[in-house]
Amino acid sequence: MTKQHAILVGVGGYLPPRILTNDELATRVDTSDAWITERTGIRQRHIAGPEDSCVAMATKAAAAALADAGATAADVDAIIVGTSTPDEAFPATAVRVQAALGVTAGFAFDLAAACSGFVYALSVADAMIRAGQARGVLVIGAEVYSRILDWTDRGTCVLFGDGAGAVFLRAEHSGVGPQTRGILSTHIHADGRHGDILYVDGAVGRPDRPGHLRMLGREVFRHAVGRLSEVVGEALAANGLQQSDIDWLVPHQANLRIIDGIGKKLGMADSHVVKTVDRHANTSAASIPLALAEAWHDGRIRRGDLVLMEALGGGLTWGAALVRI
Repeated sequence: MTKQHAILVGVGGYLPPRILTNDELATRVDTSDAWITERTGIRQRHIAGPEDSCVAMATKAAAAALADAGATAADVDAIIVGTSTPDEAFPATAVRVQAALGVTAGFAFDLAAACSGFVYALSVADAMIRAGQARGVLVIGAEVYSRILDWTDRGTCVLFGDGAGAVFLRAEHSGVGPQTRGILSTHIHADGRHGDILYVDGAVGRPDRPGHLRMLGREVFRHAVGRLSEVVGEALAANGLQQSDIDWLVPHQANLRIIDGIGKKLGMADSHVVKTVDRHANTSAASIPLALAEAWHDGRIRRGDLVLMEALGGGLTWGAALVRI
């Protein structure tokens, strides 16, 4: 018996060329490289220039993923973009990317789940492929957080960066089981009771508010390790797998302490946890695909490896995905 699965066949990423170091940031706000590094693990971040719109970055990452897969615009029948920082309220970033890539078939839409956006989008794409609604799906995470930060607030402005990452999923028929290649399962959750610990205090429909990111850092940290550990256990149990079966952890790159905490709970060697937070900072929905792209293209992640991805973001939202490459 075979079933249709979503196979990850291409990965791409884009980072703006402008780099903002901790030392340079310390000339703007009351902070220091030592203070930021000790608390977050971040040393620098990429900041969007005038030409680096959400659409432009998403398009570049998507084009790289298609090229990596040896695919063309004709192979794409769905585009899903996880973003909290679109260029426009509508049309969706995804349809702008569709046009820019020359894709003329299928459908495209955005999904907003903050830092969990890529995992959520991956879950939707997987479900659509399993249901036969799509055969070639671009899943993109793209964010321009530098444009919603309060650059006088050292508690938030030091944490985030800009960028985009993408994967191309192709439908294939294969057997059933934990050794099956492709997305084994995805698990997504939300708890709106905690929406006020990480949010943006404005929107297009609220001209009376400036629209800056606000966060209660200690509360977010408190929820992160617990919620992520739970959803990781859920993903493993759903597939009859053990922690020792995981080859690579590709986590959301929010904070080095959170990443290390999850890695230790899983008993994973540090060398098998992909970390880009020191160079990219938190790029929200883009952070997992950007980290995946780095480990994919430098040869660390190989065919047959079992990869665990997990994220937690504003909402609260959180989720995990298990993928056999």
